[in-house]
Amino acid sequence: MAARGARAAAGAARRRIRQCRLIRCAPRRRVPQGPQRCRLRRRPERDGGVPLAEGQLDRLPNLAAELVRLQPDLLVAISHRVALAAKEATTTIPIVFVQVNDPVGVGLVASLAHPGANVTGVSLQGLDLIGKRLQLLKEALPGLAHVAYLRNPTEPYSAAYWREVQGAARALGVNQLLSLEVRGPDEFEGAFAELARARPDALLVEPNSLNWTYRRRIAAFTAENQLPTMSGETGFAEAGGLMSYGPSLLDHARRAATFVDKILKGAKPADLPVEQPTKFELVINQKTAQALGLTIPPALLFQAAEVIR
Repeated sequence: MAARGARAAAGAARRRIRQCRLIRCAPRRRVPQGPQRCRLRRRPERDGGVPLAEGQLDRLPNLAAELVRLQPDLLVAISHRVALAAKEATTTIPIVFVQVNDPVGVGLVASLAHPGANVTGVSLQGLDLIGKRLQLLKEALPGLAHVAYLRNPTEPYSAAYWREVQGAARALGVNQLLSLEVRGPDEFEGAFAELARARPDALLVEPNSLNWTYRRRIAAFTAENQLPTMSGETGFAEAGGLMSYGPSLLDHARRAATFVDKILKGAKPADLPVEQPTKFELVINQKTAQALGLTIPPALLFQAAEVIR
């Protein structure tokens, strides 16, 4: 009897997971495997997924509408643009967002404590980390005085991020900043040309979908031009950037899965406060450091959650 009950419960859990649909805009970030991981893969035949937007933002409303027509029990949205498209498509199906900077500022929720409506999730807590990234970059490069910042001004949080970069630079004695604005893929070449001309000491990369999608292109340029890079996402260091510092994606995914579990068990998104990350990871690419002729201080290596060798 107990065994049959356990099998029935497992079957019900699998059925609930099959009703959890995912919509993504950019190519997927690496999400480590784990027992709490909801199936966040594109498998149209098995899991009811839909084609990726592949960075084409104009496709998002149609993709979101397609998902809503499937009448899932819940939607999982990665990035604020995807979450906003899902929110526009439905006011009744619960939406759990992940990897979103400033969910209040972009209009996803009324407040972190009281999200309201049918949306909740896990925030990336972007502003508080900018000063720390610049500080870590200066620890690796003690003579750091000139930093370029690669940003997309069309992102709703970009202006606030840029102000934070300026404040952190003043506090750390970085006396020269260069803002490089890239609104789309065709503007990278112009930004790269400006970088080659200005020759800053390092590049700080704004965490946004565009920079993430073209991270390998950015990493290839910085490697060719011997330019140390700091970003907010692990994938940049894995692609060849010098360092990244940001929320743990494994912890992020597990907490998002907890939201999914609570909602599928009857909780309402409006009653579930948005969570902010509590676990952060520094990743250092030692191979890149060696190629740049840099010696990373032992104290900095000790802080790293991962050192790529």
